[in-house]
Amino acid sequence: QVQLVESGGGLVQAGDSLRLSCAASGLTFSRSDMTSWYKMGWYRQAPGKEREFVANLDWTSGITTYASSVKGRFTISRDGGKNTVLLQMNSLIPEDTAIYYCNAKRIITNTNYWGQGTQVTVSS
Repeated sequence: QVQLVESGGGLVQAGDSLRLSCAASGLTFSRSDMTSWYKMGWYRQAPGKEREFVANLDWTSGITTYASSVKGRFTISRDGGKNTVLLQMNSLIPEDTAIYYCNAKRIITNTNYWGQGTQVTVSS
């Protein structure tokens, strides 16, 4: 059973930084077995808005992708030894306020798994 557990959200002021963490269990990552290829990433949903893509990381290649709204401010990385994906968020602005969801996508089947979400609130 796949579980994604987020942590690290909170209330900060504009210009501050936060680091989100997502611990994945029930997933097997393997470079040699394409059935075990995943992209790990983050999405967010602000009140009254649809869920939107923030960033992801191809676990096999390490290639990262960012939404234009966060590029240069957010950095996604992994701790492979702990099956954890991190989102370092710098220079936060009020528009970053949202519930942040961890996502794991199994590439071969396009299956998505989601965490429960963590609230990030940026005050002006």
